[in-house]
Amino acid sequence: MFRKDKPKTKSSRIDTLIGRGTEINGDISFTGGLRIDGSVNGTIYTQSDDSAVLTLSEQGQIKGEVKVPNLIINGSITGDVYSSSHVELAPKAKINGNVYYRLLEISMGAEINGQLIHMAEDDKTMANIEQKYDEANLVPKLDLTAE
Repeated sequence: MFRKDKPKTKSSRIDTLIGRGTEINGDISFTGGLRIDGSVNGTIYTQSDDSAVLTLSEQGQIKGEVKVPNLIINGSITGDVYSSSHVELAPKAKINGNVYYRLLEISMGAEINGQLIHMAEDDKTMANIEQKYDEANLVPKLDLTAE
């Protein structure tokens, strides 16, 4: 009788696993599903895969930007997060940075130390989101100090 449409995270399929105790220093580009149980220092992104899913476990840590359409986070991220589709923050999720999102699901206990910036419905691709972010940051800041 009553139907509540809940956004569904694409797939829990894992194509790549970064295991516990593994530390990667450098950028990661992936397609499909990526699960991180270890530590990554660098940017994580997808190119032309709007169904890609990044899963960050409770033990996982990322230091760097994340540019992925779909995210399931239960670990910690230090850096900005860009999502063109769906972000799910589990109870142990901790983000130190801004979150650019279209759909956001937050469990009790999740922590965000930064701004939440909602992207419009027409910003369905990562390229659109990155372009709007770049344009917003190109505005010169005024120097209000008197000479």
